[in-house]
Amino acid sequence: MEETQKKILVIAGSLKQNSSNLAILKHISQLLPTNYEVKFYGGLAELPHFSPDLDNEKVPSQVIDLRNEIQISDGIIICTPEYVFSIPSTLKNLIEWCVSTTVFSEKPVALITASASGEKGHEELKLLMKTIYTKFNDETTLLIQGIKAKVNSEGKVIEAEILKSLENLVASFHDLLEQNQ
Repeated sequence: MEETQKKILVIAGSLKQNSSNLAILKHISQLLPTNYEVKFYGGLAELPHFSPDLDNEKVPSQVIDLRNEIQISDGIIICTPEYVFSIPSTLKNLIEWCVSTTVFSEKPVALITASASGEKGHEELKLLMKTIYTKFNDETTLLIQGIKAKVNSEGKVIEAEILKSLENLVASFHDLLEQNQ
């Protein structure tokens, strides 16, 4: 029996060109089953600042594109740093553009916070995702602290414990997607 193709949208919360967050997402994309079509969202920096005045008949084209990408995805994987005990403002902006819609509702997500500490940012990310009704559980969330020592200069995840945690997260995310059919 042939497995159904799954569309997975991955979002790096960091705008840094070669961020640890992007390295983790690239590693995860290699762990996903072959029937998963992975798309890296690249428009985070181009999204206009959220404005309720624009969230009506004047919705910017970048926001329409973002919402469409989320809507057609079977699941979302987010990996973000923590800045000043919070998620980056650009990632929060992305989420704010989707609050007035249902594009995230019942969407399976995997949530990773990879930073120096990350605890507060991870709590915030989970709260925001719960607020917009995404589907996740403890096994599809991961906090990676001290990330700089766990990814080498070539962008490879090098710590065995993190590699195993990422494998477990991918397996749990796959299970969540299968339950969502």
